[in-house]
Amino acid sequence: MTTPPTAENASSNASSSSTPSTQKKPVPAKTLGKVGNRTTKRAGPKGDDLHEWVATITGPDDSPYANGTFFLDVRFPKDYPFKPPKINFKTRIYHCNISSRGDICLDILRDKWSPALSISRVLLSICSLLTDANPLSPLEGRIANEYVHHRKTHDTKAMEWTKRFAS
Repeated sequence: MTTPPTAENASSNASSSSTPSTQKKPVPAKTLGKVGNRTTKRAGPKGDDLHEWVATITGPDDSPYANGTFFLDVRFPKDYPFKPPKINFKTRIYHCNISSRGDICLDILRDKWSPALSISRVLLSICSLLTDANPLSPLEGRIANEYVHHRKTHDTKAMEWTKRFAS
């Protein structure tokens, strides 16, 4: 079984010589990078299970999601990194590529997955989706229509939701 990559276990995966007490220790969330002016991403295990993580992204400054803090659940399958992680928004967000249940329509989480992609790169792609929605592949058709035909209305609603749910 492959465990998700963390700063603590990345080098020990090859040797698998860790003791049971170090395997059960929660790994603190690590800052995984920076996007744009203030957009940060953090991710780490929820507890003892290294296959269940929580991630946080900050809405990009150049988007209606600016200043929002969004929480995501990350679940690594047993055959990770050969299969993509399952990622869902836990924070409500007004976005055509993110469903009301938090599902994300992003090609690298489906058919464009590569074992070479890190969780940092995936979170970066999710941040990019917040600045560049894809209304041609929506999970929320009404929001996609609004994005294309009434962009100011869309952005106003997205900012209101960000303030309401992600502050």
